[in-house]
Amino acid sequence: MPTASRLVAAVCLVVLAFLVSGMVIDNGEEGKDYGYFTYVNMALGAICGWKIMGKRAGRGWTAGINNGLTGVASLVFWALFVQGCYRMFDLAMRNRYGGPFEAVMAIFSIGIDYGKQLIYPEILVALAIGAVVAGLATEQASRKWR
Repeated sequence: MPTASRLVAAVCLVVLAFLVSGMVIDNGEEGKDYGYFTYVNMALGAICGWKIMGKRAGRGWTAGINNGLTGVASLVFWALFVQGCYRMFDLAMRNRYGGPFEAVMAIFSIGIDYGKQLIYPEILVALAIGAVVAGLATEQASRKWR
């Protein structure tokens, strides 16, 4: 059921995914082609905002902040997983793995490598502030437009 809180949560996480993806690209390797990195993360932000944050709105301000933190944590998890899967398929098509189990295990090691790019103070601060703002905005939308 579409609600204003779902829409606000989705928009907030899309904006946060756009900003953080830009920061990751700026801190990343020089000359690396990131392709659809930002667009995929923005789509994941919309899905996480709509499905995870939007349905949990309306439970109070503290729960709203926790909702924002949960939404951003799920966005980071799914972004790392999806980007790891994409990279694994790219490497698998080049016959870099000895078998399917090795390829599946590579998803997690690639995700951990991508997660290391998030451990910059400016990215962590942006994720934390974005989580609080997204949670409070979602809670406010839930209260205003019932």
